[in-house]
Parts: sequence; structure tokens; C-alpha cells
Amino acid sequence: MQKLNDGRPIVFGEVLFDCFPDGTSVLGGAPFNVAWHLQGFGLNPLMISSVGDDETGHTVLRTMEHWNMDTSGIQISKSFPTGQVKIEINEGEPSYDILAHQAYDNISFNNISSNFDNEQCSLIYHGSLIRRESASRDALQQLISQCKLPVFVDINLRPPWWQIEDVRAVLHAAQFVKLNIHELAAVMDLPSIGKTDYQTLSKQCFSLYDLDLLIVTLGEEGAFILSSEGIIKGTPVMAKQFVDTVGAGDSFSAVIIAGLAKQLPIKLLLQRALEFSAAICEIRGATTTNRSLYESFLEN
Repeated sequence: MQKLNDGRPIVFGEVLFDCFPDGTSVLGGAPFNVAWHLQGFGLNPLMISSVGDDETGHTVLRTMEHWNMDTSGIQISKSFPTGQVKIEINEGEPSYDILAHQAYDNISFNNISSNFDNEQCSLIYHGSLIRRESASRDALQQLISQCKLPVFVDINLRPPWWQIEDVRAVLHAAQFVKLNIHELAAVMDLPSIGKTDYQTLSKQCFSLYDLDLLIVTLGEEGAFILSSEGIIKGTPVMAKQFVDTVGAGDSFSAVIIAGLAKQLPIKLLLQRALEFSAAICEIRGATTTNRSLYESFLEN
């Protein structure tokens, strides 16, 4: 497996507000959530995104500064608004109405901060949603080409914002991939997947796309990681006081990235990821300013 450089992760993608049925809104977006948690773990990520020149965009920057996050990679758009997602919660499970033509869809490669040294960066994280419009898709591809760093992709298939051909191109460019079993079935062009089949299908996916790690989440059944050494299964962890699952997958990804950076054994980083995502299910939304929550998760 490719070893990460000692350096900060680059997180590329959407910054937006999750808007709940009761009128409350929470700052989020999968890449932003990952960057937020990486900052909590002390990895000083470089978040590359775009927000509108509006009050919500200014709120993003103030909130990042309060969490001591680097805002140099955040572009301010005069033409597009700060992103929003309308969330409905049914029996604890979220559904998403992802508004189109947002600032994060229009990240410009020419405006990406050049004040960082590739040698001081460890990897590039992005999700699949950020590729839905051409501007951000092109900027991401140029960034990956320029930096030549390992790529961690979080597959989030949000209809109607994905095409199978594009997802396959993303997988071919990645070294680390995280998805759930439904997304695994989709990228392998199957309508569904049985419990007895997902490990076999995971091995096929791992080989087809020549991956270093394939991380497959199984909901209440936990998760497993496939590497060149085989499959390692994590023990499921349940939230003690369940609130919602918003951002649980993003917190899981953040622990995996941080664990890789700290060279934790795969079995240990997988279990820590499951524990941390369960803890996030005990709060409203995807992020927290409770620094004590981060303290113990990456200790050896």
C-alpha cells in the first residue's frame, strides 16, 4: 500500500448548509465535514471550495476561522450562492434535495491558492458529487494532475447527480475508495447485492480499479476494509443516544484518512472510524465544536 507523505491533506469539494425541516441549518457538505474533523484531529487540512458573496458564505469563513481552519483555499463567487441542501428525516434516515448551480459547482483552478507546497501535502480527498458540473470537475482534474498525490474518493451517489461512466473514471484515478454496499452494486453495474455476495464483489472491484484500499460500509453491520492483505471486518458500534445519521459517513472517512496519516494498523483505524461515526450519530448534524470528542480516537 502506498505510504502517505508527512503533510496536510487537501480536501476538495462542496461547502454548503444542511437545512432541516424545523428551520434550522447546519454548516456541512461531505468534504467540508471531513475537513472539519481532520482539523479536530490536528491535521490542518487545506479545504478548497467556493462560497457565495452572501451572508451564509461569510458565515462559512467566520466558522472556519473560529475552528482555526485555513480559509486560503475558499473562493468567493460573485455569481453563485453558497450551497444549500434541503434535508428530510424519515425514521432517522436523511433524504437530500441538493440544489443546483451553487458556488461550490464553480471552483476555478486558476483561483486555487498556490501558496502550498505539494511536498507538504499527503493526499487529495474528494467526493463524487463535486464532479456534477464542468467547472469544478475540470478544476479537480487539473489539481490531481498537478499534485500527483494519492487520491481518496468518497462515492456518494445522489440522484440525479451522477453518471456511471464518470464514477468509473473517478475510481480509476483513485488509490483509496469508500462506498456502501448499495453504491458498490451500482458501480459494478448490478441492481442489488446480497449479503453473501458483497465480499466477492468487493474483491472484483478492488482488482478492477487497482486500489490500495477499498472501504465498504455496511450500516448497522459495521464496515470492512479490503487491502492487498485481504479483508478486515470491523465490529459494529451503536450510538448510545441516537439522533440522526447526517455526516456519519464523513466522520468515518476523516478517521480513516487521519489513521492512514498516523500509520495506524488497518484493523485499529477501522474500529476507531466506526466508534467515531457512532459518536457523531449522537449529535444533530455532521460537525461539532466539542474538542474532547477528538482527543482519544487516534491514540495508539
